[in-house]
Amino acid sequence: MSLFLDELTHAKRVLEAVLMASHEALPLDEIVKVFDPPVPMETVRLLLADLGAEWKARGSCELVQVAGGYRFQTRVEMQPFLDRLSPEKPPKYSRAVMETLAIIAYRQPATRGEIEAIRGVAVSTNILKALEDRSWIEVIGHKDTPGRPALYATTKEFLNDLSLRSLSELPPLAELDAHPALELPEVPQEPVYPEQARLDHERDVNAPDTVLPQSADANLFELQPAEPHSPDAHLSPSTPTVH
Repeated sequence: MSLFLDELTHAKRVLEAVLMASHEALPLDEIVKVFDPPVPMETVRLLLADLGAEWKARGSCELVQVAGGYRFQTRVEMQPFLDRLSPEKPPKYSRAVMETLAIIAYRQPATRGEIEAIRGVAVSTNILKALEDRSWIEVIGHKDTPGRPALYATTKEFLNDLSLRSLSELPPLAELDAHPALELPEVPQEPVYPEQARLDHERDVNAPDTVLPQSADANLFELQPAEPHSPDAHLSPSTPTVH
């Protein structure tokens, strides 16, 4: 029995080291590959749960499961201290950018025209580019209508950055405030844009919107959460928040 417990403890320490060393969330089917001889997947799940409980008790970091798999990240209450080490902030996105992202997240897949009909204003190309460059949205196909407009959907990295496992974990729209700018948690990382490109981007996305005629359903907050669509077909998992 003692030998068996020692083997489980060693396996748990291996999992801890593997997840600490990884630069991205690891799916379970990748994690189990580190063991030779193999360890049953269900045993690995139990060891991960036990490892998560250990770190939760420490209060500084936590082991979480997101869309891309398992990863370690710092707890939210530690962020103010980490910010002092890295005072440079991630890019701030305008209300127009965040509203566009929210529409895609809750209605996906959505075309640019559908987004404009809901918001009641034109959607700048740079708004969509900003979200694509951040790897929060991607084109998953084209709608079978004249012009074959692109269909946008959120990515696995979008879920990872919100520490969500699936779209079903998005908060109900009734809990969102329609007035302040919609915001996502800041993800500690280098800004997406080089300096000049960043300035050009901010100038465009913060420019006044071009108002379009209101659509009959032009109310974001009447939408229903979208059903997840082939989540495994999205982009590769994102870089973990913190190791």
